[in-house]
Amino acid sequence: MHIEVLVEDSSGEKLLAQLLPQILGEQGEPHTWRLKAYKGIGRIPPGLTAKADPAKRILLDQLPRLLQGYGKTPGIDAVVVVLDTDRRDCKAFLQELRSVAKQCDPAPNTMFRLAVEEMEAWYLGDRAALLNAFPRAKREVLDRYVQDSVCGTWELLADAVYAGGAAAIKKAGWPLSGQIKHEWAEKIGPFMNLRQNASPSFGKFRDGLANLIS
Repeated sequence: MHIEVLVEDSSGEKLLAQLLPQILGEQGEPHTWRLKAYKGIGRIPPGLTAKADPAKRILLDQLPRLLQGYGKTPGIDAVVVVLDTDRRDCKAFLQELRSVAKQCDPAPNTMFRLAVEEMEAWYLGDRAALLNAFPRAKREVLDRYVQDSVCGTWELLADAVYAGGAAAIKKAGWPLSGQIKHEWAEKIGPFMNLRQNASPSFGKFRDGLANLIS
């Protein structure tokens, strides 16, 4: 089976590059996949007609065009789209995403998986991995987190592991926030235990991929 995996940013790509072999097996043994990172989530265009510039690589802006193309491309057995929910209603967002895939002719085999509220919830779901990567993390901050809650997830993680917390990152502006998120993927990802993650949205991602190839 060959799977195309679309993710909204490069830090998510960096994390998934470490996790996918643990779920799907090593590349080509027997499954293959390709990860494609975009430069932001964007929004599904009205009428499902992508008018945005493809060169800007905004994922939802291009999603109808992408899925139409995948549906017509031989050799692509499944498409997996991984997104942050941010502050969206999960059920409504999933319904909207699935409607895009259903309107393709032919429709690709598409699975949508959401990180609630952000992919940083998946790091917070594996506290042992997080503390292995950041032994000096502030436990009292981590203790405040309710798993997969809408609470400013990346900011809470920043407050726990970064000197000066989220306020310092926001004050510095871009590109520091992107660099920090890449650092989290690089440092926490290798320690993550896929079977002992407290994040329900991570469990749905892991189990969905496993079922896809079963």
